[in-house]
Amino acid sequence: IWYFFFFQESMHAYAANVYTSVVEELMKGKERKFIAVEQEFFRLWWDAVATDTYKQQVHQLLQEGRLEFVIGGQVMHDEAVTLIDDQILQLTEGHGFLYETFGIRPQFSWHVDPFGASATTPTLFALAGFNAHLISRIDYDLKADMQKNKKLQFVWRGSPSLSERQEIFTHVMDQYSYCTPSQIPFSNRSGFYWNGIAAFPDPPKDGVYPNMSVPVTDTNIHLYAQTMVANIKERAAWFRTSDVLWPWGCDKQFFNASVQYSNMDLLLDYINKHSDEFGVTVQYATVADYFQAVYSRNLTWEIRDFQDFLPYSTEPFQAWTGFYTSRSTLKGIARRASSLLYAGESFFTQYVRKHPASSICKCGALKQLQSLRWAVSEVQHHDGITGTESPKVKDMYMNNLMYGMFNVKKLMASIIFDMNNVKKNREVYSSIYSKDSGIPDVDQYVVVYNPLAWNITTFVTVSVSHLAVSVYDELGHSVPAQVQSSLESHSTYDLYILVAISGLSYRKYNIKPLNGKQSAFIGRSIKYKRKDITRADQRSQQLLPVVNNCYQVLFDQNTNLMHSVTERETNQTVQLTQEFLEYHVNGDTMKGPISDNYLFAPNASAVPVSKAVGLEVVSGNLMTEIRQYFYSNVTSQDYIYAVYTRMYTVPEGYDGKLLCHRIEQEYSVGPLELNREAVLRTSTNLNTRQLLYTDSNGYQIQKRPFKAYVNNTVARNYYPMVQTAYIEDDTTRLMLLAERAHGVSSQGNGQVEVMLHRRLWNNLQWDLNYNLTLNDSSVVRPVIWLILGTKAVTNSLYRTSGLALEHRPVVMFGALSGDKPKLPGQLKQHSVHGSPVTVPPNLHLQTLSIPGWRYSSNHAEQVRNIRMGKQKQGDADFSRVLLRIRHLYEVGEDPVLSQPVMVNLKSLLKGLGSVTVVEERSLTGTWDVNTLKRWKWKTAQYPSKGFSNSTETSENCIVTVYPKEVRTFFVYFQGQ
Repeated sequence: IWYFFFFQESMHAYAANVYTSVVEELMKGKERKFIAVEQEFFRLWWDAVATDTYKQQVHQLLQEGRLEFVIGGQVMHDEAVTLIDDQILQLTEGHGFLYETFGIRPQFSWHVDPFGASATTPTLFALAGFNAHLISRIDYDLKADMQKNKKLQFVWRGSPSLSERQEIFTHVMDQYSYCTPSQIPFSNRSGFYWNGIAAFPDPPKDGVYPNMSVPVTDTNIHLYAQTMVANIKERAAWFRTSDVLWPWGCDKQFFNASVQYSNMDLLLDYINKHSDEFGVTVQYATVADYFQAVYSRNLTWEIRDFQDFLPYSTEPFQAWTGFYTSRSTLKGIARRASSLLYAGESFFTQYVRKHPASSICKCGALKQLQSLRWAVSEVQHHDGITGTESPKVKDMYMNNLMYGMFNVKKLMASIIFDMNNVKKNREVYSSIYSKDSGIPDVDQYVVVYNPLAWNITTFVTVSVSHLAVSVYDELGHSVPAQVQSSLESHSTYDLYILVAISGLSYRKYNIKPLNGKQSAFIGRSIKYKRKDITRADQRSQQLLPVVNNCYQVLFDQNTNLMHSVTERETNQTVQLTQEFLEYHVNGDTMKGPISDNYLFAPNASAVPVSKAVGLEVVSGNLMTEIRQYFYSNVTSQDYIYAVYTRMYTVPEGYDGKLLCHRIEQEYSVGPLELNREAVLRTSTNLNTRQLLYTDSNGYQIQKRPFKAYVNNTVARNYYPMVQTAYIEDDTTRLMLLAERAHGVSSQGNGQVEVMLHRRLWNNLQWDLNYNLTLNDSSVVRPVIWLILGTKAVTNSLYRTSGLALEHRPVVMFGALSGDKPKLPGQLKQHSVHGSPVTVPPNLHLQTLSIPGWRYSSNHAEQVRNIRMGKQKQGDADFSRVLLRIRHLYEVGEDPVLSQPVMVNLKSLLKGLGSVTVVEERSLTGTWDVNTLKRWKWKTAQYPSKGFSNSTETSENCIVTVYPKEVRTFFVYFQGQ
């Protein structure tokens, strides 16, 4: 239902017309060709609009190679602020549809519009079986330089560890990018856009659209041809081969393909008839045609290493680094949805494997999961999670995500009820790590699922109405917990429960009103006087220590600010202070550069926001929470900023390594004043030489040295932090881990600042036309975990900690009255099956799901079925399990964790049943890796051209996973 909210609007006047119109026109001319990218729009047309005739014609055009799907994901994903898991999801979602429906597998990319290019993308596209990659938006000055030196094409090795095994030929579009240059010297009207500009939602009645180009006539055809040829020749000078890719079209084009092709037919025909005079021949082509031509030239190409093309600037004052933070709430929900989907997939997979005769309708359950797969896939769009859409479209993304999350929570709750034979009519309370609104006073239980394939020890938070409660596990043993005044409300309390749960398993905890001895620890609060930090007395320092087994954090009582952190194992102390600042930005285009959803253009250095800080310390046996409130002055009523810092003390008998080593921070930011960009700056005495490290899509780390520019130095030194950023000196590293994307920068030695929120308005006409102002008056609540220590210690912790933050346990509530469900007495952990699924700490179980695809994994058979019209209709296939395993470390990063790992898939998955067949597949599942032969482009290092075969495949279910590999398998079990 939600989907059609916005899509009807664009489908109605635009997307539906494009596919209908293009298919009709392609059928009218054997020379005509077209490329299509995003599957979400195509699938909506295919399912809701296309007639049987159109469907038949699409099959024919694909076979003839005249219609080509490039990329083939649900969307063209953003590259800066997306997580590798979600990039793979949306690619897999689109590829599964294309392979199931047409038996085709895209082999080229067309990443023309994301704002900067990540080094993770070429690796993913190589793993998906692509032969070449195409990008466009890179720094304007760098592009000019590459263009002049004919270096716009190269072989890219995006991953230092996978190196030449997953390299890919990459083409960067020249300065004209992906739109046809529309200026024509013989008219003041545009050229080449004969259908004009799409007007939606209501197309003009008379069919006359705005800006329709001058039609081709006998009198202007020679002038048109001269214009086109001149542009082709200008571009030819920038490339090494005599093949020129000349993109025809732009955003929202081809809604009237008839007028487009009829004009272009005449033009191409004319140029080819006069090719002697013009010196060129022209033809309609797909991306495959172009790359095939370049490949067959057999040239030797330069190698580019793992350096990416971020950030991206289009002009001296246009740094596209604002979108790293724009619409922080959407970025946060998108990641929570992704994490819930991850949990729901493995939960459902285990359930189906262990309860084949269940009472839950499997097809209905799959639809619930699919609603979230679609929502998480679509929001990865380069105008989705980026925050660069209008409020109306943002609401559509949010609605789709919330609807999908609701479905998956409902599914997980019904699975738990089914497995515990609880009467079906009981209401299910379910909430995903948001503190649920108070809990009824009856006996009540909390079910906690650990979606990671490691044993996890952590705290989950539940809202309760009494201070006096106790918590018990399934066996009636008391569980460590702490209860204290709530951050959120005056009428409830926050209960922190220490949970220890093995991989892909769940546990139940009973919360009871107090009955005597075993009560939860109580956190006691001390409030300190608000301090004026502008008049702090620097001579008499009074330091307040907060200590756990790993750190001592000191707070300066003159200012109520953090003062220093000591890592207790090495006894190393780092001076560390944190403050909120705001960049003031301009909203009037007459007065200079502006900030908007995309761009960050600060007027000057950031300005501190508060003159006074309040402090409250809540301490108990398990946790200390430091609450800092930042006021604009000593007498202000309300704070705009707050930091809640939590440090944990883990009792004997629990594995507290990860919990102890993180300083958790939650921030409250907003509502901001207009044209303010809020940052949290952490300043240390580490001599970092202003060198920053940030992650690339949660997959690998990029080195970010500070660069001085003539203009806009602050904004051009902002980088995306998707999951990780750190600074370090020779011995010590300060690591930041995030649960949503942010812009991050090091504007001074020993500093790291994170942009947390933006609120903007400007009068740029383009922004106003599309309602692209960012007047975001929300309060955001991002979370960042800090880890401080030696490089060796932080190295061993940050990958597992980052994933522990990304995939926090899923918490579901239910009330029990009367008959308690019979729980097997000896069981302490319930995996949804028998034994838990656990991988070593340097591996991540990236996917465990039942995709439901009906295609044959034998390619010849799949193609035959489609040609014979025998695609399986009807029920989804529940027997195929999709498994992905990712190695988390680079070669040489850690003496132990960087080693290859041998995994026995049979024993890994024994809890799900007896594995009978394992097939290793390409990243998105559509290729058998043994038959995947990618083009091998010649480089100075590898002079012979040929095909590259990616990985050695598994023998008898034992796989060796090498650093940074992402390995994909189809797994089948006995009895299916």
